[in-house]
Amino acid sequence: MSFALRNAARTVARAAPRRGFSTEPAALKQYLAEEQALQHHAAQTTDLWRKISYFVCIPGIAVCTAWVYNAEKEHAAHIEHLKHENGGELPETPAYDYLNRRGKPFPWGMNSLFWNEHVNKNVE
Repeated sequence: MSFALRNAARTVARAAPRRGFSTEPAALKQYLAEEQALQHHAAQTTDLWRKISYFVCIPGIAVCTAWVYNAEKEHAAHIEHLKHENGGELPETPAYDYLNRRGKPFPWGMNSLFWNEHVNKNVE
């Protein structure tokens, strides 16, 4: 019995007109015009950001890359100059009290985990 009632309720619900959907030509034309305007706006915005990416971002990245490359090249040349002046090694850095303070050693030793013997001072 419940199957028949449920089936009848579904049939009535399907036959009832749905809200929010209009088959009137004016409303349908307005909806289609809004949809077309939205698609046109999306295409224009996509084209704008594509042009910004190609003509602003990529050249900006290239300029920044060249600038950083030149700065690092000068830095490396300066380090090599300092090594040349001091017999092939970097000069000893000043032993300031506030540098390399350790309350207790790290599990791997006194130097930091990212210690590099060519750049950093050996605390041990």
